[in-house]
Amino acid sequence: MTQTVSQRLAAEIADIGAGGAGTAADRAFSRACLDFVTCALIGARLPVTEATRRHFAATDTGRQASLIGRTERLSPPSAAFVNATAGHGLDFDDGHTQAGGHPGVGVFPAVFAMAEHLGASSGQVIDAVVAGYQGMVRVARMMHPTSARTGWHNTAVAGTFGATAAVAALHRLPPAQIAHAFGLAGSFAGGLLEFLADGPDSKRLHPGMAARDGIACAGLAAEGLTGPAAVFEGRHGVFNAFIAGQGKPETLDAPGLAIEGAYFKLYPCCRHYHAAIDGLLDLRAGLNDPMGQISGVELGLYAVAVRGHDHTTAETLLSAQMSAPIAAGLALVDGAVSVAGFEPGSLRRDELGAMIDRVRMRVDETCEAEYPGCRSAHVALELADGRRLETRIRDPKGEGANPLPDADLDAKFMANCAPVIGRAAAEEARELIWTFRDHPDALARLLRLLTPATA
Repeated sequence: MTQTVSQRLAAEIADIGAGGAGTAADRAFSRACLDFVTCALIGARLPVTEATRRHFAATDTGRQASLIGRTERLSPPSAAFVNATAGHGLDFDDGHTQAGGHPGVGVFPAVFAMAEHLGASSGQVIDAVVAGYQGMVRVARMMHPTSARTGWHNTAVAGTFGATAAVAALHRLPPAQIAHAFGLAGSFAGGLLEFLADGPDSKRLHPGMAARDGIACAGLAAEGLTGPAAVFEGRHGVFNAFIAGQGKPETLDAPGLAIEGAYFKLYPCCRHYHAAIDGLLDLRAGLNDPMGQISGVELGLYAVAVRGHDHTTAETLLSAQMSAPIAAGLALVDGAVSVAGFEPGSLRRDELGAMIDRVRMRVDETCEAEYPGCRSAHVALELADGRRLETRIRDPKGEGANPLPDADLDAKFMANCAPVIGRAAAEEARELIWTFRDHPDALARLLRLLTPATA
């Protein structure tokens, strides 16, 4: 009897959850964990995170799971929601290009919350995270880029399946129950890209929805509840309901562990134009007076990166982070794209506005042909003296043939976390993450270290 898509995926997730990946993914886990913790800790005090924390604290009496960067505790689903929102609050978290979304920020919060509640071992935490990345990326690759073109946010839609896979692996569910958990997740999954229009808070909540609902779907399946066997390819399944039948189940056969293909960000803005930022910074390095010398800027990207990312003004932080012209302006004016660059005072600078006005965007045929295999860019600077400088970047820093060294992830962690929890605690947490499997109580120790003394 032919297996359904969800049954095939469930068998793989069950194997990983049972330790099938061994220790091969330990370094990839540590890299992803280091990055997630960085983003969640610096995002813990953002207004959107504080709002979600206040809401759940007022309505949730559970206290089984920690909030990163806070002394409060909530139930696992609520803690996962808040921690995921924090992790996505600055758009600085990891992602996966072929999946077109952010796996870690839905997977880690779900695993951390449930593992703390269940008293799971360090090895079980690693296995669950690896399984979660596998589930999220497998589902997203079957849908992307059609899902993005039709308005779905893979971080939320595929992220629900990823968190479900992670928590199912943590429960050590057999393949049949994991398949039912995926069947349930099909009715929970959702999340629209309409946030691209005006930059509201909804995007920040998408991984929170995925993490919370993944806990529910895996838990309900563990209690014996069932979901449709053909939740993906069925007549009313995900492929037909979400992407007009354009699913790609053949991508389930892609080799390797998805967590090893995660990218990590150097710039706190949408990944679609990080290659463009890299190229602009390279070209800028050869100029003595960028403001005086640059008369025009051309960004050649793939269609998904141009559509919804070509606005030149922003009323919210998210809207600014979703703008390629704003990021390009920051790169050329400041020589960097940083969290501080997106603050309101920075965005109101006259020289930045003048540079943004010089930016033009277009769909580059080569970039379009290469996507979603890679996120490439062709950028050009037109100079006042008539010269034209241009370059093509195939892989932005942090992925593909251009991965971030471990030392860069360490530096990102220390630069952002030491000011929050102190240098000594940050150093201890960093070392603990790199040697996670060696410490049976690694998760409990890590969560304690991530609590500032003044929280």
